[in-house]
Amino acid sequence: MRARANWFAAVIAVPLSLALMGCSLFQKDEDYVPENPADMLYNEGLFLLNTKQDYKEAAKKFDEVDRENPYSEWARKALLMSAYAYYQAEQYDECVNSAKRYVTLHPGSPDAAYAQYLIGSSYYDQILDVSRDQARADRAIDALQEVVRKYPNSEYAISAQKKIAMARDQLAGKEMDVGRFYLNKRDFVGAINRFKVVVTQYQTTRHVEEALMRLSECYVALGIIDEAQTADAYRLVKTAGGEPTTENKGSWISRAFQKMGLATSQNG
Repeated sequence: MRARANWFAAVIAVPLSLALMGCSLFQKDEDYVPENPADMLYNEGLFLLNTKQDYKEAAKKFDEVDRENPYSEWARKALLMSAYAYYQAEQYDECVNSAKRYVTLHPGSPDAAYAQYLIGSSYYDQILDVSRDQARADRAIDALQEVVRKYPNSEYAISAQKKIAMARDQLAGKEMDVGRFYLNKRDFVGAINRFKVVVTQYQTTRHVEEALMRLSECYVALGIIDEAQTADAYRLVKTAGGEPTTENKGSWISRAFQKMGLATSQNG
């Protein structure tokens, strides 16, 4: 939220200096006369956004700048302000469309990082509870990872990483929800497959300990005692805050945690 506030405080200072220059400076087609001056539309949008907090109408004004003055510097600024206004209005599809267009047209802009962050945040804010489809969580992770990858030194990277972690926790929660369903139906193989995803793909989430406990239950029910003991041993050590070790080196659980430990040491 503070990153968004900092960006907005910086961008609202732009129109005064641009207004002094006049919109004709940016006009490519000398025969084209826009119905409304770009600076007037832009400032009307800022007024609606900042003073009236009428985000939907503000977004329409910024869109009008882009339509009537498509080659101007005003259009570039208005496009991002449109995405921001749509985000504030919780019109997330429109926000994503405007922000994606900005990133495509202005990839080298200092504000491209914020536009990409808006894309990820729009998907993130639409994540549903774990009983529902989690497609938006996947999209949020993909978009926010672009922020971290392309703009690692931007002020939005840390916030993006936090949202990625929470979205991954949500995906793990979905796997747990389905796994419990299979377990209640005594479909132990189906349950194991879901809990296995949590242990192998979402080891840093809060669901790992329960996943290991459920795996132990499933393996006991199937009579696979070695795997049950391994899952239980890892769960107990994880609960105590230690680093799991076990003698059952052939277990997929052991290999999963060994792989995680190797990846952690390499990243460190």
